[in-house]
Amino acid sequence: MNGADAIVKCLELEGITEVFGYPGVAICPFYNSILDSDISTVLIRTEQNAAHAASGLARVTGKVGVCAVTSGPGATNLITGIATAFADSIPLVCITGQVNSELLGSDVFQEADITGAAESFVKYSYLIRDVNDIPRVFKEAFYVANTGRKGPVLIDIPIDVQNAVINKFRYPEEVNMRTYKPTVKGHIVQIKKVMRELEKAKRPLIYAGGGVTLSGACEELRKFSEKFRIPVVSTMMGIGVMPTEHPMYFGMVGNNGKPYANRAMNESDLLIMVGARVADRSVNQPDLITHDKVLVHIDVDPAEIGKNAGPTIPLVGDARHIFEDFEKQEFECEHEEWLEALDGYRRNMKLVRRPNPEYVDPEELIREISYKMKPDGVYVADVGQNQIWSCAFHVVREGRFLTSGGMGTMGYSIPAAMGAKLGDMSKQVIAVCGDGSFQMSMMELATIQQYHIPVKIVVFRNNYLGMVREYQHYSYKDSYSVVDISGVPHLDKLAQAYDIPYIRVARNEDIDGALDDFLKDDCSYLMECMIDPMDLVK
Repeated sequence: MNGADAIVKCLELEGITEVFGYPGVAICPFYNSILDSDISTVLIRTEQNAAHAASGLARVTGKVGVCAVTSGPGATNLITGIATAFADSIPLVCITGQVNSELLGSDVFQEADITGAAESFVKYSYLIRDVNDIPRVFKEAFYVANTGRKGPVLIDIPIDVQNAVINKFRYPEEVNMRTYKPTVKGHIVQIKKVMRELEKAKRPLIYAGGGVTLSGACEELRKFSEKFRIPVVSTMMGIGVMPTEHPMYFGMVGNNGKPYANRAMNESDLLIMVGARVADRSVNQPDLITHDKVLVHIDVDPAEIGKNAGPTIPLVGDARHIFEDFEKQEFECEHEEWLEALDGYRRNMKLVRRPNPEYVDPEELIREISYKMKPDGVYVADVGQNQIWSCAFHVVREGRFLTSGGMGTMGYSIPAAMGAKLGDMSKQVIAVCGDGSFQMSMMELATIQQYHIPVKIVVFRNNYLGMVREYQHYSYKDSYSVVDISGVPHLDKLAQAYDIPYIRVARNEDIDGALDDFLKDDCSYLMECMIDPMDLVK
């Protein structure tokens, strides 16, 4: 067994079924060895999307996503995908080939210090110099990626190490890293403090982030909210923690959130923040969430607690474990007046859009998609105006809402949707993107067709980089610079080139019939929707 065989064996023992990547000489030993495995390989058309596809699979399955690319430009192209996963705490193991060990530091062909270049965007990184270290390194990498605050781990492997003979392959049964011991159980003293504050609170509110989903705590949070009648708001990454139309859910907070969700957060006297950073898009004035209220901050990463806002009660631990412990506590609380007030805010503070009847209204389109797609389907939003409209109008029922939150990476939706579909072929998966973000990943239509990945793609066509144009509208008084992308490509011809069915929606009256055709069969489909170029998200 050589090093490449050992890598494949490690992946098999970790239960990996898919590897997304792009080959090159420095990673060829690995891709040669994987031919003898049951692990499927997916040839992505650009390396960044290998990480996005692995991210989509990881988010749907709860397992670690894996991607593998070659050295030099292959590895550096992967960095944006790694950074995207790091910002949203998505567990990945990213394998990069490297030049021969004795040539490291010599600036030879396609050499790049990828461990150094990616240092800011990985949870941990390895450069393997001894073939016998492969089993230990891979066991540690998967453990680190999928425990504590999850995230990407990079493994850089020189080609000579991949070709070297391993003395004896033994995959460790457990991991014992002296410097890495994440806390998952919340401290009982802090838990009891939270319960005492809940008993006193008149206006409690749960503020849920993406960490709730990552910890598998959605059901526990819902039960807790329902049992004690505690309302819930969410960050963008927390969308889907509660069904959108659940009576205890009051929407997304932040710059682009619901006005009544922001008002609820501001007026609460006890804010339980769980699995969320105090990030600027959700909380642009951190002082407001500590002023005149008790702030409980629950996070598995102690570095996030107190980073941007000082909590009254810090509570380190995994969200699922903590909500299970909450359930065991005995306490009483009553705040029906608060719920009645929030219901009133929700009724009276809805923003009313006035769409241009000559184009498709994004609100109507997204709501129709929500109700016509399967209840447990996966909706993957890209970045831009389409993302903000999707956050505002998509109705999560039993399914998932995926997007790039912390990094805001354009081009995320199509490869992430591919990964999500391969992660669970029984799920209906829809990628929604703007015409700008679509052009960043449209090469993956080839991957979709080659590997028969039935992903539905909706393109909002407004011929602008809409989010930047909207910023320039407000900040530069309609002085538009480098945002016009009108003209090409012709999506009907592009779809024909890739043998993908295509449909065009020009007005609202076209939506219903078009969606029936679009969603009828489990096959790939491209739908182009004409959006008013001057439409605004707010």
